[in-house]
Amino acid sequence: MKDLTIGEAARASGIKVPTIRFYEDRGLLPAPPRTDGNRRLYDPTTVARLTFIRHARDLGFALEDITELLDLQDQPHQACTAADSLARRHLRAVESRIAALEALRGELRRMTEECDGASVETCRVIESLADHRHCHSDHGGAIGTGLAK
Repeated sequence: MKDLTIGEAARASGIKVPTIRFYEDRGLLPAPPRTDGNRRLYDPTTVARLTFIRHARDLGFALEDITELLDLQDQPHQACTAADSLARRHLRAVESRIAALEALRGELRRMTEECDGASVETCRVIESLADHRHCHSDHGGAIGTGLAK
């Protein structure tokens, strides 16, 4: 496979051109060689690295974790305990967010099922939002999911 331009690397990896530049700036990718016309060129190894990054991002890994995973990938003879530990830590965080979202779903379901639709003055949704004591669960953990913006 020949070296690719940034647009070709973007299509091959599924990562947008500005994001590739961002990853370069963050040090996740080596600085690419350039043509005489100053166009970036990406070899197959770098495109594979981009694909690795995209897949890790799809799984919700933070850039700091991806940097660590890439460093581990660059040392193929090392034990994989650090990668396993990182993935397990990420799994625990995902499970925690899922539990918070399930509590949030339950509270929202309860609020909407109890609403009779008559008038705002007797609306269970408005009442629950106005006074947290009307809620049946502690759903504050859902804020950490990024959904409460």
